[in-house]
Amino acid sequence: MSYLEDPGPGWGALPPRAAFTSDASALSLNGTWRFRLSPSLAAAPIGVEAEGFDDSAWDELPVPSLWQLHGHGRPAYTNVPYPFPVDPPHVPSDNPTGDHRLRFDLPAEWPAGSAVLRFDGIDSCGRIWLNGTELGVTRGSRLPSEFEVGPLLRPSGNVLVVRVHQWSAGSYLEDQDMWWLSGIFRAVTLLARPAGGIGDYRVHADYDHTTGLGTLRVETGPDVVLDIPELGVAGHPAGEPLERPVEPWSAETPRLYEGTLATAAERVPVRIGFRTVTIEDGQLKVNGRPLMLRGVNRHEHHPRTGRVVPPETALADVLLMKRHNVNAVRTSHYPPDPAFLELCDTHGLWVIDECDLETHGFELLGWAGNPSGDPRWAEAYLDRIRRTVERDKNRPSVILWSLGNESHTGENLARMAAWVRERDPSRPVHYEGDHDCAYVDVHSRMYATHEEVGKIGRREDANARRRDLPFLLCEYGHAMGNGPGGLLEYRELFERYPNCQGGFVWEWIDHGLADGGRFAYGGDFGEPIHDGNFVIDGLLFPDRTPSPGLLEFAKVIEPVRIEADAAGIRVSNHYDFVSTGHLSFTWLLEDEGIAVAHGVLEVPSVPSGQSVSVPLPALPTTGGESWLTVSASLTAATAWAPAGHVVGWGQLAVSAAPAAAPLPPRGPVFRTGGRLVLGVGGFDPVTGALAALGGHVVTGPRLDVRRATTDNDRGAFAGRPDADQWREAGLHRLQHRVIIVDADGEELVVRTRVAPPAQAFGLFADYTWTAFGDRLRLRVEVTPDGEFPGTLPRLGLAMAVPGTLGSAEWFGGGPGEAYPDSRQAARIGRFSRSVDGLQTPYVFPQENGNRTAVRWLRLTDPDGAGLRVDGDPVFDFTARRWTAAELEEARHTDDLVPGELVHVTLDVAQHGLGTASCGPGVLPRYRLVPQKTEFTLWFRAVPGNTSR
Repeated sequence: MSYLEDPGPGWGALPPRAAFTSDASALSLNGTWRFRLSPSLAAAPIGVEAEGFDDSAWDELPVPSLWQLHGHGRPAYTNVPYPFPVDPPHVPSDNPTGDHRLRFDLPAEWPAGSAVLRFDGIDSCGRIWLNGTELGVTRGSRLPSEFEVGPLLRPSGNVLVVRVHQWSAGSYLEDQDMWWLSGIFRAVTLLARPAGGIGDYRVHADYDHTTGLGTLRVETGPDVVLDIPELGVAGHPAGEPLERPVEPWSAETPRLYEGTLATAAERVPVRIGFRTVTIEDGQLKVNGRPLMLRGVNRHEHHPRTGRVVPPETALADVLLMKRHNVNAVRTSHYPPDPAFLELCDTHGLWVIDECDLETHGFELLGWAGNPSGDPRWAEAYLDRIRRTVERDKNRPSVILWSLGNESHTGENLARMAAWVRERDPSRPVHYEGDHDCAYVDVHSRMYATHEEVGKIGRREDANARRRDLPFLLCEYGHAMGNGPGGLLEYRELFERYPNCQGGFVWEWIDHGLADGGRFAYGGDFGEPIHDGNFVIDGLLFPDRTPSPGLLEFAKVIEPVRIEADAAGIRVSNHYDFVSTGHLSFTWLLEDEGIAVAHGVLEVPSVPSGQSVSVPLPALPTTGGESWLTVSASLTAATAWAPAGHVVGWGQLAVSAAPAAAPLPPRGPVFRTGGRLVLGVGGFDPVTGALAALGGHVVTGPRLDVRRATTDNDRGAFAGRPDADQWREAGLHRLQHRVIIVDADGEELVVRTRVAPPAQAFGLFADYTWTAFGDRLRLRVEVTPDGEFPGTLPRLGLAMAVPGTLGSAEWFGGGPGEAYPDSRQAARIGRFSRSVDGLQTPYVFPQENGNRTAVRWLRLTDPDGAGLRVDGDPVFDFTARRWTAAELEEARHTDDLVPGELVHVTLDVAQHGLGTASCGPGVLPRYRLVPQKTEFTLWFRAVPGNTSR
């Protein structure tokens, strides 16, 4: 059997061991290699392993890299389907094969003796030679392989050759919802292994929360001693237990003790975090405390280098997570670069470390032929979990081992779980695919509805084993496009039921690849089979800009909650371990969005899980609608954020808007110059539509229900997509019939019926315009007519104003976008943006930019002239330089071409977002059902160059 189609693990590698550094000599082999891509193994050059092979005409390629991102072949994306025939363990003969060659010399001081060649990641299969001698074959793309090479090395002229194949039998185990990319994508390192050195070690660092004592023992070779200066440990035999009072490690206080393991030949730095993971009383606990996992799923991705993630980018991820209140990471769906886990140890993140395993494509075949139950693949499964556990066994951040993802179930997975329990009983086993929880220690689900989570929390489960386990959502809140909606309701369930211990939002970052001035997704590279923009589903945009979804998530999961109560202000501590003693509390009073007073709020230190009420500070009298914003921020800088970083905030209404002044007399409607004039407004006499306001040409406003559909609107996970229902109903092509224009007296009344073609149902829309001095009041009454088939996308008005009105200022919810089921991050204040700055640049364009609970809005030109809209009391708005139809048709951001007008929506209601792209749809309370509705808006012109 060809090594490409061998279902077993690779061969030739040394037994797996922990990832660590030492003072032994090491040589990075990263850099520029010679490279040639062949369309198949048969077409690959013969004899590349020979030292004298002439590669001078080959290309150059950086290592680490993925060759498709350097002009060799093209990327391809699938979520579930394999991009090759499913005929395990066979792979196509047309199998892109990349030959890599490197000539290197040893440093002059390189010691004689044993040396190890380490590859941290080769996708998907590598065959390796050094100086003409074959070392072995690697499989398991995101896992390390090491080879003994000491006898083969020479001082200069070493030739390392690696033949990498895009497809191998291992590809059947790596169907992980990401780009199919190939190459040596992690570090290559030569490590000297001194005689009498430290080949491997395993730290056992337990913490007894009842006594405050840490117990430490290190499994390693003979004659190894341990030093931990902070604990007064020097020259201690590593294998002998010792006990000391210690500060425990947690994600909130990631206390690490620096130490050294040493022999006469080698010194290894170690960082020890004392903590104990248990499952007690149906809860996952660390150091005796139950956890609330506020987590994300993280693929490794960079928009230009793919899964080659620079260290500074990994650090940026960790800092962004910490700054947005994330406390946990699931390493979907493979172990990350070891440097990422070291950052999790340092800065404090709980980690579910997931094995490099997924066979999701077999689900499309009813799981027929799935390797999880095939004995031929048993050793490959065990090999992958061994390499995962052995590499990362010393990481205090790792609290759960995950067997893999979406590989159904089978004896091979059960064997993996048994091996983990024997090798590392200190950490529980996770695997969502074991639905009966026969061989796992936690009950895990993906995309369970809120109703299902409630049932699990109430332990309404006939399966006794599953009922008694801790529950977590290993994936939820699918962050594709505009969304996710419904995160608040999940948090409420997690807090209501002790056995429901949080979850991991899918996912951390959009996997867009930089492609000119845009980000590419599935199909953009001509793939014959792909899953489109399903790879664009993160809380970060591909350039790591936080999306509105991340800001919403950060607010929902904030560890300190500030709310109004009868005594004034209630401060609740939702940390798992620490008090609020590290935080400072400040307040800001704003009168109609203008700061008028601020100060420090004295809040006693609140223990974890408890609340305290404090009185309101002394506040000055305000003349308008005023709000008190209370913030909890870091008193001192941490490793992950500066002093003053806000971890939680809340708003309290202080005073309502004053009563409106008496209205001036109504102005009459009169006809002049072929137009109806009412106050500052000019109207079309045939349609009754507003055509001018204070000298500004406008179109509309008139009733509109369309929005450019979101990924979640189009999602079918929860049943028939909302977008399909709306399109079938014709809501994207409404027609307006004017029934009457009544211009007699002091009001302009326009009665219309708005309906889609080919349908009997519609909406009566009655507009009543009244002039009061320099203001126009518009009262709109909407009455459904006939049997509507479902929901509406939105309900409000659409109008167009001159493109020169490119600045927006408003008093209401902001600063970012908000929707009915995703609005926790919006606070009431006064904000300003350019019209262009109001847009959210979703990689796949869709409805975005809605500002909610708006009291008033100004749209002005550079001189300050423009329009003002006031709510009675509030409205939502969007403003953009393209129509909803143009937004709907766009597939990338560069498809959107600004027009000459600014298109404005003024809404009384929006349909929620939900997560139906992969999860539950919009909750009933956020669904926009047609019903009789009335709302009022006020319009006036704003003169330029005057005080506002």
